[in-house]
Amino acid sequence: MASRGPLSRLLRSTLSSCQQNRSHSVAILGAPFSKGQKRRGVEHGPKAIRDAGLVERLSNFDYPVHDFGDLTFKHLEKDEHFMRVPFPRTVGRANQLLSGAVSSAVGAGHTCIMLGGDHSLAIGSVEGHAQQCPDLCLIWVDAHADINTPLTSPSGNLHGQSVAFLLKDLQNKMPEVPGFSWIKPFLSARDLVYIGLRDVDPGDIILKTLGIQYFSMRDIDRMGIQRVMEVTLDHLLARKQRPIHLSFDIDAFDPSLAPATGTPVNGGLTYREGIYVTEEIHNTGLLSVMDVVEVNPTLGATPEAVEATSSLAVDVIASALGQTREGAHVAFPKIPEPKEDTELRI
Repeated sequence: MASRGPLSRLLRSTLSSCQQNRSHSVAILGAPFSKGQKRRGVEHGPKAIRDAGLVERLSNFDYPVHDFGDLTFKHLEKDEHFMRVPFPRTVGRANQLLSGAVSSAVGAGHTCIMLGGDHSLAIGSVEGHAQQCPDLCLIWVDAHADINTPLTSPSGNLHGQSVAFLLKDLQNKMPEVPGFSWIKPFLSARDLVYIGLRDVDPGDIILKTLGIQYFSMRDIDRMGIQRVMEVTLDHLLARKQRPIHLSFDIDAFDPSLAPATGTPVNGGLTYREGIYVTEEIHNTGLLSVMDVVEVNPTLGATPEAVEATSSLAVDVIASALGQTREGAHVAFPKIPEPKEDTELRI
């Protein structure tokens, strides 16, 4: 069952503790935002994913699905660079708005699906989740580590610095970026795992210095995706069961599968590997919030490329919410038997 409603209805809902039993329902939040990087078009990602049949696919599941529409972001006319960082105040304000929406969705008892938009939006999405679930853990599926600071970033783009805003371990390494005074680091390095890395720039030294658990594509080739997920979930959940935030950049997949994205890198996840990641996260029963970001329909060379990328995003979301590769069909409690008055009709 799916319903559509104004985002204001979600924002007015009463908040509850993350630890309370939550009904199995899904809230979809669109975040059409692109200022965390320089390529236009990624703001159309939420529409592309919906047009690929997201709500219809999730309607086949046995729980309520609420599409609360898209957030409306204001772009500041005067937003000077900070060091090499473009649009810092605009990005900060957008993430603060998103943080409140995600917090409201989780507090109202929903599993929240955030449709981006660029990956800078994870700053607000994870922070809003942490307002309700301060003990959350984070799985970051991406070709890139997105852990640069303004001092290490080659481009200055904030979609490559998202994680740095979240980590307590980097608190003394981050300058005060305009627009982000509202957020304080809350996540420990041990609460984070990366999967799918293959284009890590200066952030590599940050990963190794902080001892963050990560799996590059070479690690996946060497270990196999089953073992990677076993180690990931043991690392994050062995001490205690806690909510999972999954932040999934579509460029984690190989560009042959997801061509309509801004920073494609060859040698990415296969379809089976990516779906296995989300299946295993679903099987924990602990998924609380999921970001799906960086679908950019303007960068698809053909309509087929856009459709392939958007449909892949739908598959990833459906898998994370319980669709299996055996299908998501109506389940019979037992094999049905013919009634006595059933007649053979020719």
